Amino acid sequence: MCFSGYPDFTIFPASYSSGGCFNRPNQLQAKDFMPRYTPEQLAKRNASVWTDIQIILAPIQFFIFLGGITLNTLYYFNLAGIDFYWISIAILFKTLFFAILFITGMFFEKEIFNHWIYSKEFLWEDVGSTVAAFFHLLYFVMAWMEYPEHVLVVEAYIAYLTYVLNALQYLVRIILEKNNERKLKGQGAI
Repeated sequence: MCFSGYPDFTIFPASYSSGGCFNRPNQLQAKDFMPRYTPEQLAKRNASVWTDIQIILAPIQFFIFLGGITLNTLYYFNLAGIDFYWISIAILFKTLFFAILFITGMFFEKEIFNHWIYSKEFLWEDVGSTVAAFFHLLYFVMAWMEYPEHVLVVEAYIAYLTYVLNALQYLVRIILEKNNERKLKGQGAI
C-alpha cells in the first residue's frame, strides 16, 4: 500500500504515469516532454546523412563557442588587450555556425519526423534552438543600434549561455535515445 500524502488528481491520462508509489497520474515524466523515437524513426535516424552531418558539425560549433567565450572573457576582464572587433567576429562565426546547424537540423527533422521544425518529438529542443538563435541575432541588432561595448559583451555572454543550455538539451536527448535504443534492441524491436 502506498500513501504519498497527496490527493489523487486524475486530470492527466493514465499514460502519464508509469506506476509505483511516487508516480502519481498527475506527475509528468521526461518521456512526456521528450518522446522517444519509434523503431521506424530510429532506423531512419541511423541511416540519415543529416545525422552524420550533425555529428560532425556539433563539436566544431562547440570549439567555436569555446573560442568566442574565451575572447569575450579576456576582453571583459581586460586580460589581453583584445580589440572589441574580435568579440563581434567571434559571435558572428558562432551565429553563422549556429544557423548552419539549425538548417541542417531542419532537414534532419523533416526526414525523420516529416516536419521542418517543432515536431512533437523535437519540440523542446527546437524551442531552445529558437531562443538561442534569437539571442545570437539580438547581439547584431543591438550593435546596429549602437549599444555600448560593455552591454554588447554581456549580450554575447547571454547568447553563449543560451547555446550551452540548448546544447545540454541535445545531450540529454542523446542519452535518453541511446538508452531507448538499447531497450528496443533488448526487446527485439530493432
